[in-house]
Amino acid sequence: MSANGTNKTEMVKDAIYQACLNLDEQKWDEWLGQCDENFEYSITAHSPEIGKDMKYLGLNALELKEYFELLPKHNTDHSPLRRHATVYSVSVDEKAKTAEAVTSFLITQEMFDGVNAPLDTGENHLFVVGKYLDKLKIENGHAVFTERETRIHTRRLDKGSHWVF
Repeated sequence: MSANGTNKTEMVKDAIYQACLNLDEQKWDEWLGQCDENFEYSITAHSPEIGKDMKYLGLNALELKEYFELLPKHNTDHSPLRRHATVYSVSVDEKAKTAEAVTSFLITQEMFDGVNAPLDTGENHLFVVGKYLDKLKIENGHAVFTERETRIHTRRLDKGSHWVF
């Protein structure tokens, strides 16, 4: 890999980690700002019981924007989610100016204990485990998400959890 490819690899990793920070802080517009206008997002899991993949959510960039605008109207668990991510691999296609990345993640949930929430917080627990399967384009010195499949290994999700993972 050329030095230029190494820089692009780091650019992709930086984009992934920044996306985690934006999602942790519920900065939905900033996260969408990291995405192409034709961005596609999905949450999927494999069900061994039925021997098939399941799709929990599938939205494009415009639908995600509308989804985020509706979040305050949902009866949602407001306990914060925190992503702990490790980029496993980045493959850069120099000619096409694209990249693909695989990132393992754990998401913890900070449980509000209800006394003086949100100032008084209780315990943390493991919320979901999975991998981000990202596709990005590289342009103007930035890595921009074109597709993210959030492939979760946790299939029992709590009620009121409407957040993007």
